[in-house]
Amino acid sequence: MNIAVVGTGYVGLVTGTCFAEMGNHVICVDIDATKVEKMRNGVIPIYEPHLDLLFERNIKQGRLAFTTNLEEAIKDAKIIFLALPTPPGGDGSADLSFVLGVANELGKLIKDYKIIVNKSTVPVGTAEKVRDAVSKNASTEFAVVSNPEFLREGFAVDDFMKPDRVVIGSSSEKANKVMSELYAPFVRQGNPIYFMDERSAELTKYAANSFLAMKITFMNEIANLCEKVGANVDSIRKGIGSDERIGKRFLFAGIGYGGSCFPKDVQALAKTSEEYKYDFKILQSVIDANEMQKTVIVHKMRDYYNGNLKGKKIALWGLAFKPDTDDIREASALYIIDELLKDGVSITAFDPEAMKNVKNVWGDKIAYTDNQYDALKDADALLIATEWSVFRTPEFDKMTSLLKEKVIFDGRNLYDLQQMKDLGFYYNSIGREIVAK
Repeated sequence: MNIAVVGTGYVGLVTGTCFAEMGNHVICVDIDATKVEKMRNGVIPIYEPHLDLLFERNIKQGRLAFTTNLEEAIKDAKIIFLALPTPPGGDGSADLSFVLGVANELGKLIKDYKIIVNKSTVPVGTAEKVRDAVSKNASTEFAVVSNPEFLREGFAVDDFMKPDRVVIGSSSEKANKVMSELYAPFVRQGNPIYFMDERSAELTKYAANSFLAMKITFMNEIANLCEKVGANVDSIRKGIGSDERIGKRFLFAGIGYGGSCFPKDVQALAKTSEEYKYDFKILQSVIDANEMQKTVIVHKMRDYYNGNLKGKKIALWGLAFKPDTDDIREASALYIIDELLKDGVSITAFDPEAMKNVKNVWGDKIAYTDNQYDALKDADALLIATEWSVFRTPEFDKMTSLLKEKVIFDGRNLYDLQQMKDLGFYYNSIGREIVAK
């Protein structure tokens, strides 16, 4: 099948590459000529595990191509995926200008039947807006489908190739048949394809991400209460996670959620509710609690240093919003850096993938190292903001020799409390007992 994918961000590039891997011919479109040229030469613009192998293979075998020319990309395409950014506006609503701008152009360009698929995360009613935008100039039949993505950064390739479910929102039986054929190779093990109306499909995406954000935030709130009452959040996580009605995932306490999806989608759903005059109280609570949680570790540091952090040197492990990605959008580390710099702290940071992106934000206001241990040299304390695997079993003896003091503030609860006691560290984590030296 011939496919066009408009937009080559995380979603667009994974979508295009994975469809090509299944034997389809895919052309990806982007307005950034420099980016397109790099991709043509096999340079992948994002870090996503396993994507590079599929990317290189499908370019080499001629199934994956790139262009800046929208007309060229859609000419022979049966399906056109819109994987465009929908950033939050000042009021929290999703900005649809990129999506509707392309939809307007498509109306001028399509010459035969096309299926136009919203892959971007968009508010309820967007399929109708896209249909209207295309219709203004279209002289041929077309269909608009909502097909939200459920990809986790760091696992996006696996999630796409083996989806838990595929959601397709469409009122066109003709389009549904084509979409079913397209996704059939991805659900051979029996995972479902759910067909529904466009508005339900659009809301399904927001509901899923908002629920997961709520689940994370609930556990962070439980963790904060644990510190007040002397309980251990790890024990509580195990105790409730074994309940099948709750499940084990998204129950790890920490310093808040971030990334390109959860913050934006929770805000957008809250804004949609407001527009429809429904007071969705729990969403605003999730937003407020998460904002506070991002810097809770800084308050712990201020308490430890009696409110005076000025002149302290802190080693920061982790900058990405989660492991296995270079994405720093809404990363807790950025909020922490901001607070610590205000307090006069000197920061030396290490992250396996995200340092380049952070340099674009903070420049030389903080220092960076190519090795996690180099960041510890002469540091007063270590702060952990991202749970990269490489941080889970460090050389504690080496850490002891490099740090001025054996002090760790852990925003991701990586280490065992008894181990920290045995090693003689001061160890302050989230929702657990503070280990004193």
